[in-house]
Amino acid sequence: QVQLVESGGGLVQPGGSLRLSCAASGSIFRLYAMGWYRQAPGKERELVATITSGGATTTYAGSVKGRFTISRDNAKITVYLQMNSLKPEDTAVYYCNTHPITIDWGQGTQVTVSS
Repeated sequence: QVQLVESGGGLVQPGGSLRLSCAASGSIFRLYAMGWYRQAPGKERELVATITSGGATTTYAGSVKGRFTISRDNAKITVYLQMNSLKPEDTAVYYCNTHPITIDWGQGTQVTVSS
């Protein structure tokens, strides 16, 4: 059973940056496309970005395109989300998972954008 552990969240001012990490257990991780998702208070979880198993292709939600970058290091079994030019509306708990979703959710990492 693959497990996912997200980290790197925190409190940041508008316009700031954060880099999230998602560490997976199990080498099978390398076979899966991965995604970053987020859930803001009172809202449903939404897909933010995806990356194919080899890392060649990425996709982004319109609200983060040009500001967020997803990447992965299969040797380290880790997926990253570089978030720049953060806005208050980016405040949410961020999760990683396969895309489509096949693994139980981890605990997520809280990102709060506020002055």
